[in-house]
Amino acid sequence: MDLFLVGLKTSLQPYYLLMAFVGAFLGVAFGAIPGINAILGVALLIPMTLSLDPIAAFILLGAVYTGGAVGGAFPAILFKIPGAPEAAATTFDGYPLAQKGQASKAIGMALFASTTGGIFGVLALSFLAPQLAKIALSFSAQEYFAFAFLGLTIIVALGDSILKAIISGLLGLLLATVGIDKLTTAERFTFGLKPVMGGFEFVSLIIGVFAVSEVLERIQSQEQGALLTKEKVSTQLPTLQEVLECKWTLLRSYVIGTIIGILPGVGATTASFFGYSEAVRFSKHPEKFGTGILEGVAACESADNAAVGGALVPLLTLGIPGSATTAVMVGGLLIHGIIPGPLLFVEQTKFVYTFFSGMFIAQIMMLICGMIGVRFFVKILNWPYSVLGPIILVLCVVGGFAMRNNPFDMWMVLVFGMIGYFLNRYKYPFAPLIVGLVLGDLVETSFRRTLMLQDYQFLPIFSRPIAASILIFAVVSLFYPLFRKYYVKKVVQKKT
Repeated sequence: MDLFLVGLKTSLQPYYLLMAFVGAFLGVAFGAIPGINAILGVALLIPMTLSLDPIAAFILLGAVYTGGAVGGAFPAILFKIPGAPEAAATTFDGYPLAQKGQASKAIGMALFASTTGGIFGVLALSFLAPQLAKIALSFSAQEYFAFAFLGLTIIVALGDSILKAIISGLLGLLLATVGIDKLTTAERFTFGLKPVMGGFEFVSLIIGVFAVSEVLERIQSQEQGALLTKEKVSTQLPTLQEVLECKWTLLRSYVIGTIIGILPGVGATTASFFGYSEAVRFSKHPEKFGTGILEGVAACESADNAAVGGALVPLLTLGIPGSATTAVMVGGLLIHGIIPGPLLFVEQTKFVYTFFSGMFIAQIMMLICGMIGVRFFVKILNWPYSVLGPIILVLCVVGGFAMRNNPFDMWMVLVFGMIGYFLNRYKYPFAPLIVGLVLGDLVETSFRRTLMLQDYQFLPIFSRPIAASILIFAVVSLFYPLFRKYYVKKVVQKKT
């Protein structure tokens, strides 16, 4: 605690406060532009930090990282365009809230959940980093498979029709298998196309499925005479009553986000979907999710920002990046002569704890920048959709291209936009598709590694207490929605 207070005193100097503000502002801006996320933002800024001292440089980069996690929520809520991959889950309830005329509330909850989730992740990073890193390192393929399988079981609860939800989820799993097999290096479902050897670009896919399909749907609605509702959008932070209604969802997502963030190579996108799926699983009214409720926004936004602090745990304590963004941040450490690992806490104590407290301040700066930035961002809503629709399409195509500078991805945005349009037309939910895509690679790879470790025998997995407990809970939760729907149907039939 004393070291944290010393670091806080240092980080409150005007110079470091300015770095936190600039980083948070840039992070929110990067996150709000489809195809330009925190990873690209950090990569672009690393060369510019050479003239800064190490503490200022890393506070700046850390603030960009955390700001990018919330910036993606703005277009996700207002236009159904995930500005960043982790914001894809925010569209499930954020956009329906905007359609109900409650965009201000949705943005306010996103900012509140992201800020508090980020603070929770930073506190976990500050006080529990070495212990959490050791726990994460004890996880093997069995535990990874159990976590991923648990996430997949929520598919049956994400939709009005269980059959359509399962079909949508299986489509996501199928798309996740496209590309070169990570274990055998064999090509799968590439049909000789070199651009898909590394799999479909996730950002291109979600931009197409969510944004392009929505533009097509809006165009058709206008042709049929439907009017688009408008509201004066600002930032309406949640009331105490609304926070209390979401308290268990928020707390659960804080923990989930931190744990998922610590696991190397998993990242905030998975944390966001896990937070959302567990909110649905534990809710007394799961049927309301996806229709536009604040709890859905709170679940994913709090988890993805808590994962930011979690992802920094293995980076600083073990030198192992916890996410793609922290992998880029390793370069920022090295060019300043700082070697991440256990000795960092001994040799660079002032740096470590000033950075921790700087990240804490960056969460507050992120909230301020978000509240300021949304005032300018929502002015776009005043444009007629005949102008806004084509602009969104252009941004979608450019955003798809920006991730890999590959023209093929521009076509993928349009192709997946058409797929999303037909899925929406025939009432197939998007959420199971994205859950299957996000977790498909993790569940397949970890399952096959589990079998190899156990001489292709599955039952020995139950000899590992954590993996066994998660799998048992997953199986129960898989069949519970089926039982509940069957039971409710029988009760209704008896009453009639």
